[in-house]
Amino acid sequence: MLPDRPRIGLVEDDLVMGGSILQRLELEGWQVTWWQSGSEAINGISAVAGTLDLIICDIRLPDISGELVFNAVAKIPNAPPFMFVTGFGEVDQAVRLMRSGAVDFMTKPFVMDEFLRRIEAGRRTTNAELRLKGHFLGESPAIQHVEDLLHRYARHDMPVLITGETGSGKEVAARLLHQISPRSSEPFVSVNCAAIPAELLESEIFGHEKGAFTGAQRRHLGYAERAGKGTLFLDEIGDMPLSLQAKMLRLIEEGSFHRVGGEAPVTLCARIVTATHRDLAVRGGATGFREDLYFRLAVLPVEIPPLRQRPEDIDWLMDRFLENAVSRSDTRIRGFSALAEEAALAHPWPGNVRELRNRVERAVALSTSEWIMPCDLFPDRAARTVSASFAPLADVRDAAERRQIERALEETGGQIAKAAGLLAISRTTLWEKMTRFGLVEGPRSGS
Repeated sequence: MLPDRPRIGLVEDDLVMGGSILQRLELEGWQVTWWQSGSEAINGISAVAGTLDLIICDIRLPDISGELVFNAVAKIPNAPPFMFVTGFGEVDQAVRLMRSGAVDFMTKPFVMDEFLRRIEAGRRTTNAELRLKGHFLGESPAIQHVEDLLHRYARHDMPVLITGETGSGKEVAARLLHQISPRSSEPFVSVNCAAIPAELLESEIFGHEKGAFTGAQRRHLGYAERAGKGTLFLDEIGDMPLSLQAKMLRLIEEGSFHRVGGEAPVTLCARIVTATHRDLAVRGGATGFREDLYFRLAVLPVEIPPLRQRPEDIDWLMDRFLENAVSRSDTRIRGFSALAEEAALAHPWPGNVRELRNRVERAVALSTSEWIMPCDLFPDRAARTVSASFAPLADVRDAAERRQIERALEETGGQIAKAAGLLAISRTTLWEKMTRFGLVEGPRSGS
């Protein structure tokens, strides 16, 4: 038996299907534990959860649904990832389960070789292996949740909608999704819908035939065709004109399009990934975004949190941007001073990751010493007085402590003992700091 193969739990009531899966997986050298009902699976998984690398679960079971099994197991510490086996009519439910944390689903009937490949991709070690290859976006829990979603979505061909503030890293996330997908060797074609004039956007996306309009002297292949079997990334999809939105909807529903002036349909082979900083779900009316198109684009949604909500990523991003900028210059810079790091943590970053990258690159160009100082990162503050430009270090530390305490309390649902444990301080110290920062009112209630 191969020691590096995963240990799999199988939840399947169909004796023929279950027996077939069991036989094939054992032939591949994998250990399989088979449960034939939902209640039996819940009891069995709770005893061996830490040793399982994957659960394969049918959605329809004789006693309870696979979704209830998933919800119950998700509460167990060190719960294994779930992959669902589903009928065609249960795809919507399977997609919802993926949003809740399942790693994958397959529709019956399936090809066994593809099934085995998806098992290998979905097993517990997948994310760690990808991180060793350098495919990751940051260190904060918020951005790692985004990565987890991208890892789950990568094996599917359904449209993905990435939302987030301007500069938060939506295209970087789209490129990561492409890199970890089976399409990674195919083209990644990026189109900024807000940067192309509305009257040219249709021709740029779908292409045109010779003579389709004045100036069309030869056939032009659009981005949808040039993407081949790769990924077509439509950035700022919220700025797409209404007239073109109808054609995008038809493209997704029919899987084909016509070049401008063309009669023969062209098959779309690429996966569609879109992004926007707008809230498309609430944009209605004659000048808004089509609701039917929104639901077709947002089958698999991802939201990138703004940088101010993930301060753990600031130092990490600064170091990588610095390394990249220094490699392209002849300057000798050793790193950021402690004051620069404090200033970066206190900054609200309205421009998100893009602003951070630009400030670091400018700092490398401006710095006259081996250590980047706050005035290098924030030269726009230089005209202010020292008292206005720099807050006292005590105030900066207090602000950082308050943010961390607020995060700990939010993580623990306001439970002071657990929050103190996360912060590695005593409950008394935590309560004193909460009182000083105005996070509690009145005397301690003894909770």
